[in-house]
Amino acid sequence: MKKTRCNWVPEDNALYQDYHDRVWGVPVYDERTLFEFLLLEGAQAGLSWITVLKKREHYHRVYAGFDPVKIARFSDKKIEKLLQDPGIIRNRLKVMSAVKNAQALLAMKEQGVDFSDYIWDFVDGSPIQNDWKNVKQVPAKTAVSDKMAKELKRLGFSFVGSTICYAFMQATGMVNDHTVDCFRHQQCQG
Repeated sequence: MKKTRCNWVPEDNALYQDYHDRVWGVPVYDERTLFEFLLLEGAQAGLSWITVLKKREHYHRVYAGFDPVKIARFSDKKIEKLLQDPGIIRNRLKVMSAVKNAQALLAMKEQGVDFSDYIWDFVDGSPIQNDWKNVKQVPAKTAVSDKMAKELKRLGFSFVGSTICYAFMQATGMVNDHTVDCFRHQQCQG
C-alpha cells in the first residue's frame, strides 16, 4: 500500500523519502546532531534541500562527524581544502560560518550552557504540534524562529536567519509540520 507523505517529497526520490520518513520532524536532543542540522540548514541557504541531502554523508567525513571542537580548530589550510571539495557546498561564507558556529557553541559550553537545553527552551522543551492541511499553510518562519535567530546571532552564530532557524526546527522535530494527511504526522506527535 502506498504511503501518503507530505507533498514536498518527490515520489521518485528514495533519498528524500527516507529522510522524510525517518529523520524530518523527529525530535532530536543530541547536541552534535542538533549542531549538524544547524550547519546543514545554513549550508542549504539559497539552494534546494536535496543538494545538501546528497552531500550529507560527505559533510560527516570532512566536518569530523560534526564535532564542534574539531571544526572550531579548522585551519586556513583546511578551509582552503574544503573550498576545493565538490562533496560540500563550496561557499567561503558558509564554510567559515561552520567554524564560527562551532566556536560560538563551545563558548556557550564554557559558560555552562547546554546547547540542546538552550535550543529546546525556545519551544518550552517539547515539540510544537501543528495541524496543517496542506504545505501552503506551513510558514517559512515564525515568531519563535525570529527569536531563535536573534538570540543565536547575539551569541556569535552566523547563517542563522529566521527562515534557516525554522527549517532547523522542522528538521529536528521542534515543530511537527508534517501535513495531517501524511502518515508521519501522527507518528511525530508521539
